[in-house]
Amino acid sequence: MNWDWSAVADFMPHFWDGLLVTLRVLVIGSLISFVLGLVWALLVRVPSRWVTWPVGAVTEFVRNTPLLVQLFFLFYVLPEWGLTLSALTTGVIGIGLHYSTYTMQVYRAGIEAVPAGQWEAATALNLPLRRTWTAVILPQAIRRVVPALGNYVISMLKDTPMLMAITVLEMLGEARLFSQESFRFTEPLTVIGVAFIALSYLASLLLRALERRLVP
Repeated sequence: MNWDWSAVADFMPHFWDGLLVTLRVLVIGSLISFVLGLVWALLVRVPSRWVTWPVGAVTEFVRNTPLLVQLFFLFYVLPEWGLTLSALTTGVIGIGLHYSTYTMQVYRAGIEAVPAGQWEAATALNLPLRRTWTAVILPQAIRRVVPALGNYVISMLKDTPMLMAITVLEMLGEARLFSQESFRFTEPLTVIGVAFIALSYLASLLLRALERRLVP
């Protein structure tokens, strides 16, 4: 293998730019998926079919449609309807929306795992419904689902290269652009491969530490 360290040095400025974009997508996309997933999970518990059926249909459709198809739809089809977003904004929204349908199921499992006695105690204390959720149910449910949510963060990280398809220059996009200009493929692709491994490992360590603090 003809390895060229000078090609690595030339690629590093592009790598740091791509890494910053990747981390931005990961952080904001994770926040969207966590918040929206919780909203979905709460809506499907509303005692009205006029709410639960549309929410169920939308989340099932999103969950069973490839992320790449959704990104293409958001980036190329929505502008025809008058809604134009930047590539980065589209990617963040797309990945956050897609993974919110998975975190929704995680939240549902966590809520259902809260013992029935907790609901009964809140009722016996005559707590308002909002107080029951915010002070009793959700704190216990979220502690139980931290490991599963963490796994989806790592999955999101691995899916960020898909954003290259809508012209977002994350790590793989920067590597591809550099390779096309320099005709060096081994070095940039190896660098981003190592970067993904390192980021995934660091994320797993942080999640384990958080799990030890939150999970009883």
